Amino acid sequence: MPHDHHDHLSPSGHPYRQDNDGPLTYWQQMEIAVRELLIEKGVTTPSEIAAQIDAMDARSPANGAAVVARAWVDPEFKVRLLADASAASREMGFDIGPLNLIAVENTENTHNLIVCTLCSCYPRNLLGLPPDWYKTREYRSRAVREPRAVLREFGVDLPDSMQVRVHDSTADMRYIVLPARPAGTDGMTEVALADLVTRDSMIGTGLPRTSG
Repeated sequence: MPHDHHDHLSPSGHPYRQDNDGPLTYWQQMEIAVRELLIEKGVTTPSEIAAQIDAMDARSPANGAAVVARAWVDPEFKVRLLADASAASREMGFDIGPLNLIAVENTENTHNLIVCTLCSCYPRNLLGLPPDWYKTREYRSRAVREPRAVLREFGVDLPDSMQVRVHDSTADMRYIVLPARPAGTDGMTEVALADLVTRDSMIGTGLPRTSG
């Protein structure tokens, strides 16, 4: 279930930084050991692993932007997306695997923010690799404690009357924000609308670009 959080005290600094120079974590060591064992046993090859990594790295927020744009122009698709985001994404040809994907809609009264407080669970098949700041302990903790302060640091200053809902991803359940369609875009094509959708707007730390 999503966690609802509201106003808290003002924050310490942004941007969030991740230190990649420290020793390998337990999970990094485990990944190396399993990978080497699979290669040694002939289950896979280094080239196959490299090809899969390249395919994963090639994923980008453009997939998610296409889903959002379709929801903006197709009310029936939007209903299906909010009811079952996994099935709706597959309907557009995006294989998100067995994950339970949930789309949460920004409205004039509610703004949604996505976080993974335990690690960095993220809908990679739709949004690509998570940004470094999403994986930091500071974002993971402060997004829950003081979401409005975090949003202000990203340039999203919301009125006090707007509810902020924080959704905590898990290994089995991921979220994507359906941002509100920008005003003045009624005549734009679906492809043009997708260009307005940013990665951060689908996490909740940003808003779509304006048509101007």
